Amino acid sequence: MAADAKVKNHVQDIYVDENAVRRDMLLRRIGKIGLYFNPIFAYFFLWSPILVLVIFSFNRSRSVSTFTGFTLRWYNNIFNGVMGTEVGFSTQNMLLALRNSMIVSFSATIIATIIGTMIAMSLSRSNFPGKRILDAVLFLPVVIPEITQGISLAIFFNVLFGWWQSLTGQRIFPGFHTIIIAHVAFNISYVAIVVRARMANMNPRFEEAARDLGANEWQTFRYVTFPLILPGVVAGGLLAFTLSLDDFVVTFFNSGVGTTTLPVFVYGLLKLSITPEINAISTILMVISTVLIGISMLLQGRTALR
Repeated sequence: MAADAKVKNHVQDIYVDENAVRRDMLLRRIGKIGLYFNPIFAYFFLWSPILVLVIFSFNRSRSVSTFTGFTLRWYNNIFNGVMGTEVGFSTQNMLLALRNSMIVSFSATIIATIIGTMIAMSLSRSNFPGKRILDAVLFLPVVIPEITQGISLAIFFNVLFGWWQSLTGQRIFPGFHTIIIAHVAFNISYVAIVVRARMANMNPRFEEAARDLGANEWQTFRYVTFPLILPGVVAGGLLAFTLSLDDFVVTFFNSGVGTTTLPVFVYGLLKLSITPEINAISTILMVISTVLIGISMLLQGRTALR
C-alpha cells in the first residue's frame, strides 16, 4: 500500500489545451491545402503567358490585347505567303529562317549524339584518370546561364579566328559552322546524361556474356550494347534537336550574315511590331518542340519499364 501511494504521488495530471490542439489541426489542414495547390499555382504562373499567346494566335482582330473571335486567318497567311505589310517580312524569309534552323539542328544533333553517346559509355564502363573531372564538367552546360555560354563561345571564336588570321592571313567569319559548334557544345551534355541514365539501368552481364562467347569489343557493341541503349540514344537526340531548334541566346551571339534561324527571325519581328502572325509562328514552334520532347519522354518511359 505504501508503494502504491508513493507511485500516485509521482503521477502528474496531464493538461490538454483543446484550443491549441484545434489551432494546430487547422494549420495542418491549411498546410495540406497549400501543398495541393502549390504546383497548380506554379504551373499556372509558368504556362499562362504561353496559353495567352496560343489563344491570341486565333484572334480575329489584329489586336494583341482584345480577343474578338476565333479565326485561322493568321495561320492561313503564313502558309500562303499573305503577310501584313506593316510588319515588313514575307513567308519566304520565314521559310528561309526555318531552313537554317533545320540545317543547324540536324547537324548539331547528329554530332552531339555521337559524341555524347561515346562520353556516356566511357563514364559508365571505364575507369581512367580525370574521370571525376569530366563527370563534373559534363554538367556545366546544363547549369550555367545561356548568356554566359553565348558570350564565352563568341569570345573563343573571336580569339581562334584572330589567331588563324595572324598565322595564315585569312580571316574566318562566323556562320553556320560557329552556330553548329556552339550547339554541339551544350547539347553533348544533355545527350550524355540521358544515355548514361539508360546505361545505368542496363545489366553489364549481357556484355560480359557476349565476350565470353567470343565476341570482340566491336561485335559486343554492335549486337548487344547499342540495341539496348538505342531508345536512350534516340531520346537524347530528340532532346538535343529540340533544344537546338529553340535556342536563341547562343545562336544570336555566334551567328553570321545569312544564318538567321527561326528564333532569331521571330526576335527581329518583335522589334518592329507584335502581330498575330508572330503568335502563330511561336505557337507552331512550341507545338513542334512539345511533340519532340513528348516522344523523348515516352521513349525513356518505355525503356524504364523494360
